Amino acid sequence: MRLRRSEVMLDGETGNIHIGRTKEGVPRVRAETAEGLAFGLGWVHANDRMLQMLLMRTVLQGRAAEQLRGDDRFIKLDTYMRRMNFVPDPERMLNGIEENVRRQLYRYAEGFNRFLSENGGPLATRLLCYKPKPWSVFDTLIIGKVFSFIGLTDIQGRMEKLIIQLIQKGIDETRLKDLFPSITERIDYDLIGRVKTVQTLVPETFEWMRDVPKFVASNNWALSGDHTRSKKPLICGDIHLQVNRLPAIWYEVVLQLSDNKLAGTTIPGSPGLIVGRTNHIAWSPTYTFMDMLDYRIEHCKDGRYRRPEGWREFSVREEVIRVKKKDPVRIRVYENEDGVLEGEPYEEGYYLLLCWSAAGDCGAEDFNAMMTLPGIRTAKDAMAQFRRLDVSSFNWAVTDTKGNIGLQMSGRCFDRKQGISGLIPVPAWLKGGGFGGWIAKKRLPSVYNPKEGFLCTANNDINDMGRSRPINLPMATYRADRIRMLLQGNKDITVEDMKKVQYDLYSVQAERYMKLIEPFIPDTKNGRILRGWDMRYDLGSVGAFLFESVYMTIMRTVFGNNGFGSEVFEFLVDETVFFHDYYGSMDDIVFNDKSSWWDGLDREAVLKSAVVQGLSVRATRYGKTRKMTFSHLLFGGRLPRFFGFDYGPVRLAGSRATIPQGQIHNSKTGALTVAPSFRMIADMSTDELHTNLAGGVSEKRFSRWYKSDIRRWLRGGYKVL
Repeated sequence: MRLRRSEVMLDGETGNIHIGRTKEGVPRVRAETAEGLAFGLGWVHANDRMLQMLLMRTVLQGRAAEQLRGDDRFIKLDTYMRRMNFVPDPERMLNGIEENVRRQLYRYAEGFNRFLSENGGPLATRLLCYKPKPWSVFDTLIIGKVFSFIGLTDIQGRMEKLIIQLIQKGIDETRLKDLFPSITERIDYDLIGRVKTVQTLVPETFEWMRDVPKFVASNNWALSGDHTRSKKPLICGDIHLQVNRLPAIWYEVVLQLSDNKLAGTTIPGSPGLIVGRTNHIAWSPTYTFMDMLDYRIEHCKDGRYRRPEGWREFSVREEVIRVKKKDPVRIRVYENEDGVLEGEPYEEGYYLLLCWSAAGDCGAEDFNAMMTLPGIRTAKDAMAQFRRLDVSSFNWAVTDTKGNIGLQMSGRCFDRKQGISGLIPVPAWLKGGGFGGWIAKKRLPSVYNPKEGFLCTANNDINDMGRSRPINLPMATYRADRIRMLLQGNKDITVEDMKKVQYDLYSVQAERYMKLIEPFIPDTKNGRILRGWDMRYDLGSVGAFLFESVYMTIMRTVFGNNGFGSEVFEFLVDETVFFHDYYGSMDDIVFNDKSSWWDGLDREAVLKSAVVQGLSVRATRYGKTRKMTFSHLLFGGRLPRFFGFDYGPVRLAGSRATIPQGQIHNSKTGALTVAPSFRMIADMSTDELHTNLAGGVSEKRFSRWYKSDIRRWLRGGYKVL
């Protein structure tokens, strides 16, 4: 039995479960209990997204080289996953989950396995000679942890590795602190220069993990009834992550109990809504950029590490990576009480130790909070739920039908000593070089019913909303500034107004730069086009194309030719996330004529030259540079286009700094396109959720729901759940 168009009824332990679809194909699960909903969700996830779940499980278990392809890339991928060991204490984690939540997790696995036993695995698994094993609760537990790590938490670690390598390349301290203003401590160049950095500037591992969801950025905002036509709160969210893939990362669903209805998105492999609403509350997250990763320096020799009282032995974990049609690969992982070592500690020297605040003894509360969230009735109680999260670091915007709005940061963050930024590795053998505990959750940023009547976040610095400073590498404020600009002073806001905001293509970054470069724009054809540009990143805009040419020329001149060196700069742009996430730090240097990056340079002459050079290109429409293709997670690019597994090319509007980010990152390891993967709007005066999705419900190529939402997503249309 499969779900197609007619309704399916399943017999569950707690009553019958009815599963159908809305007219847009979104599954609708109706049950008498939360356990029944979990069973039905597991079954319908298997019906529509089994391949996605099985591939994700294979990758997260570190078995891709064994079950998919035995090439070097997958061996490296498996090596990374085994080294990280995301759930080192699964039994302890499971025991920490509340009984009612644990029952839902087991029912979810049972629902998946019911479908698998009755229908078998997808065709692709047979082509891979892979027989799927039943789904386990432990498979869901690891998804819960990795979902919060890959894409952003790991980016923090990669940025800290970049800082180490910039120090080793001789970037002076003044310039480094101009680029990373959160660094306040003195930098020991001699010690860091002796550290053995094992991995390259940025590991390529994550570029191959298309089947694992990666948060990259997001927007959310909420308005009180004082600003809305309905006189009830209104909440909006759009989650920016990889969109150039099929099936979509998200799986939309409507879940219905006799006294409550839920609508929103889930991650296949895990029960419960990540984003959505109930009859009483609605919520949407953005990533916090909380610093949950630190590097420490370990002094090692003879397989041991140094502490004030003497030398200690590492714990050694041996892993065997089985490889398809090849001999197995054996690795040894060295760990201590603080983290995982990079390298072999037998040759005396200084090594990096990667420390993740959520590595162990946590994760259960994340499931407890999110799985019981549907029973919450007020924004204040929902904020208390979000504070329980340890692994998941997000800024949660929430509203309720009683008229309240709130924002709560979640996550477990190191409580560092004053003067320790978290961006520079600390010698672990010195007194106080280890952990100092965690920041108390009540000190994390939060706000409830702000006096201005609205709130918003866009991965910007919100440390001032709390009594701690968990963010040390925020993104630029441009998107948040634009959202506030469109909300302030408006007392009659509707859902239709918010749809326009979610597709607004005006760039505050461009506005800022145009004021700076206006005196240097020549009176040429291209110069006149740029001067008349409306600062919107429409596909047909020639001005947007010319501005990007000028902007990148400024970046290459200041940070390439006169900074890192051209080769290093191009590597940062093409092969890392540095420029795509942290361009705001570079912008601040360009606008600061006192910055050390301008020492020895005539700033006005540099900018004038860059503008002239940037405008010397052959002008074209912005959209001609904005092609992207939705690629199937397994067969993408491997089959002729007429088979229809891939969709496109299409053209993506927007830029790094517009409300709907549109970042296309083409590197040697593949294309990564970052844009709003899912949009939601909820007016709490109704029980509706307005959404669109970068894809469709089904992963099956010949299903009418395979790519059913893409045109709506591209054109600004919404469906109503």
